Amino acid sequence: MDFRLTPRQEELRSAARGLTEFIMKYELDCEENNGLTPQAHAEIRDAVLESGLQAVNMPTEWGGAGLTILEQATVQEALGRLTGALWDMVWRPANALRFCTPEQRERFLVPVIRGARRDCYAVTEPGAGSDPQNLATTATRNDRGWVLNGEKWFVTVGDHADFMIVLAAAGEEKEPTLFLVDKDTAGIEMTNVPRFMHTFVYEHPEFTFTNVQVGDDAVLGGVGNGYDITRSWFTEERLMIAARTIGAAERALELARDWAVERRQFGTRIADFQLVQGMLADCAVDIAVNRAYTHQVAWEADQPNADRKKLHAKAAIAKLAASEASGRVIDRCVQIFGGRGYDRSYPVERLYRELRVDRIWEGTSEIQRLIVAGELVKRGTGVLHMPTTD
Repeated sequence: MDFRLTPRQEELRSAARGLTEFIMKYELDCEENNGLTPQAHAEIRDAVLESGLQAVNMPTEWGGAGLTILEQATVQEALGRLTGALWDMVWRPANALRFCTPEQRERFLVPVIRGARRDCYAVTEPGAGSDPQNLATTATRNDRGWVLNGEKWFVTVGDHADFMIVLAAAGEEKEPTLFLVDKDTAGIEMTNVPRFMHTFVYEHPEFTFTNVQVGDDAVLGGVGNGYDITRSWFTEERLMIAARTIGAAERALELARDWAVERRQFGTRIADFQLVQGMLADCAVDIAVNRAYTHQVAWEADQPNADRKKLHAKAAIAKLAASEASGRVIDRCVQIFGGRGYDRSYPVERLYRELRVDRIWEGTSEIQRLIVAGELVKRGTGVLHMPTTD
C-alpha cells in the first residue's frame, strides 16, 4: 500500500490551504458581527471561483471540480481549519442535486455550481430529528402537481439560500420524496432564526410550509426515493465532517503547541511541564489515527465495487471517532491556553464552540453507534477490515 499523497492530492491540498488562508482574514468580522457583509460574501465567492474548488463533488462536465471522495476529504480537511464555519462558503451543492433531470439541472444545479444560486436541505422537523422517517410534512396531489404542508427546523444556510430541497411524505402512501422549491414560493415562511452556541456565517432557520403549490417538475429523483437519496448523501457528508474536524483539531494543536513553547510560568516554558506535554501528545494521537482512518474510508468510497452497506457503517465510524476526538483535542487546547482560551478573539475558543455540533448534526454520535452496531449484528466484524483485491 502507498499512503503518500499523489501529486494531484498535494496540489489540491495546497490550493485549499491557500484559499483557507485568504478566507481566514474574515474570521473575526464573522464572530463580531454574527456573519459577513454582502461585499465580503462577494470577495470570498470570487476567490473560490478563482481557486477552482467550487462544487468539488460535482462532475467537471457540469462545471464542478469533479473530485474523488478522497480528494474532497483532502480539501475539506484544509477548510476545516476555519472558524465561523467559513468552510461552508466554499460551496458543495447537496449530493441530491445529482439526481436532477436535465431541465432541473439547468435551473437549479448549474447556477449553484457557478456561485449564482445557493441550495439548502430541509429534512429535520420538530418531531423528526434523528429519526427522519417520522415525517409530518406532507405533499398532497392535485391537478397542478403537489401541495406541501409542514414545518422544518435547522435548515442550514436557509437564510442565504434561494431554493430548498424539501423532504416530504408524498401522496396517500406517504412515500418519502424530495422536492425542489424556490424559497420565495407563496406559503413559505421563515418563522424563527435561533441563535446557537456557535457563530456560523450562515443561519439555521425554521420554516413553515402552508399550502405551497409546486408542479410535478419539482420532484427530485422520483417519488418515494427521498430516504435512499438522503442516505447516500449522509455517507459522504459524514466523511467530510470527519475530515473537517481533523483539520480543525490540527489547527488547534498548532496554536496550543506554539502557545506552550512561548508562554512562561514559574520561570520556564509551560511546554516543559509534563502535564502539558501529556495533553499535547494525546492531541497528536487523536489527530493522527483519525486522519489515517478517514483517508482509508474515503479511498474505499472511491472504489467501484465498494460494499455500500459496509461503507455506510465505516463512514459512521469515521464521523463518530473523528468528531469525538476533535472535541477532546480542542478541550485540551483551551486548557493549555488557560484564560486566553476563553477569549472569543482566540481561534481555540471559537473552535471549542463550533466543534460541539459535529457530534450532533448529520446523525448524532448515538445514531452512529447504532449504525455500527447494526452492521456488526447483521454481518459480523467485516466492517473492521480493508477490502481485498479481486
